Amino acid sequence: MAAQRVTDGELHAPPGLLVRHSHKGVGGNEAAAIFNSAFGSFLGIIVTPVLLLLFLGSSSSVPFSSIFSQLFMTVVVPLVLGQVCRGFLREYLERRKLPFGAVSSGVLLMIIYTTFCDTFSNPHIELDPTSLLLVVLIIFFIQLSFMLLTFAFSTRSGSGFSPADTVAIVFCSTHKSLTLGIPMLKIVFKGYEHLSLISVPLLIYHPAQILLGSVLVPTIRSWMTSQQKALKLSTLQPV
Repeated sequence: MAAQRVTDGELHAPPGLLVRHSHKGVGGNEAAAIFNSAFGSFLGIIVTPVLLLLFLGSSSSVPFSSIFSQLFMTVVVPLVLGQVCRGFLREYLERRKLPFGAVSSGVLLMIIYTTFCDTFSNPHIELDPTSLLLVVLIIFFIQLSFMLLTFAFSTRSGSGFSPADTVAIVFCSTHKSLTLGIPMLKIVFKGYEHLSLISVPLLIYHPAQILLGSVLVPTIRSWMTSQQKALKLSTLQPV
């Protein structure tokens, strides 16, 4: 194998890492983005099995009680432990100034690399270059379409959203994470022969949103600057 197999326990990096980094580079509503990331993690534990039950039907052999319990241990427990430890260690860590940003970025890159190696080293995966290219194009189109749609929705007159809120909405609405998606696939489709094949769209989606987010940062930053200038001018104008 090109790399050692990634275990579920190694896939617990913060799901909102990409969103937070994008917001820091643009000036979006970081608090809203973090809340969306954490709330989405909890919501996914309930929504994903329920959707499976609706689509597969009650005759499905999928062990939903086992899925709920495993997702709870995979997602909820690490988040709760992290919040508890944060309360005790926050002041100490702030004094030490440890490079958590660099460590988080390194862990995220390692997760992407090792997950790619784990998937494409599977002998059961059968994906020709044309199909792979088509999947990549479709994913980019879906991401860009949703980002444009949410941008138009959040900037319409009377929406009540600030420019910082708009940035949070645009990035969070399309955010999907390997750190939660892959463990969820491994739990739900445990023992399925073509697990590697159905993991490919998520494997492409995650790096694609990193690339697309990086490309859009200068454009969104310019838009944020123009919106802030317009807001200042409107406040200076006499009533």
